[in-house]
Amino acid sequence: MSLRRVSLPSTPVVTLGNFNTPRRRCPITPLFLPAVPTGAVSHTCMFPHRLDPLHPPGVRRRTVGLETVAAHQHNQQRAINMQQREYSRFHQGWRRPFYGTATEKEEYRKEIRQLLKTQMSEKWSSAREVLASQSEELEALKEADRLAVLEDLEQRRAKALFMRRYRDENKRLMENRWRESLLSRSMDTLRERELLQYNPINWSGTLK
Repeated sequence: MSLRRVSLPSTPVVTLGNFNTPRRRCPITPLFLPAVPTGAVSHTCMFPHRLDPLHPPGVRRRTVGLETVAAHQHNQQRAINMQQREYSRFHQGWRRPFYGTATEKEEYRKEIRQLLKTQMSEKWSSAREVLASQSEELEALKEADRLAVLEDLEQRRAKALFMRRYRDENKRLMENRWRESLLSRSMDTLRERELLQYNPINWSGTLK
């Protein structure tokens, strides 16, 4: 059994060359960019400011024909030159002690000695400040402790005086109570004696 052959209609291929669309031409706005130094970069070289590619100098109004290639190239060249200057500044300090002349090496050693002296003096001054602050704090703590001891002593003295006065007052009250009790008993005894004189218990004399 054989299958029948099926043929499909082909889709016509249309190339881009068949379209004759006119291209739109836009005028290119000229840019007036500041010059960036490209030679030997020195440490005192001043670089121009970074440019905004969308608002470059010399362009009053931004149009569709504004190209930012020159502004981007200006910023990139500026960044490269600044990196070169920083690299040169970083490695310039290590050139003198190894590859410099005798005078430069001596100046480098002198700078190192001066830097060490400065660091030592700063360390000593900071240590003196720390010791001074610690001594002041210690004096403040000693004064606070002395005041606390004096306050505790005064409180103890005040408590002792209060307890002494409390004891003396209790003693006086107890003595007065005892005296009043003794006086009341003696008065009762005298009263009973007087009553016995006027009305004796054994008035007939029969009890012995």
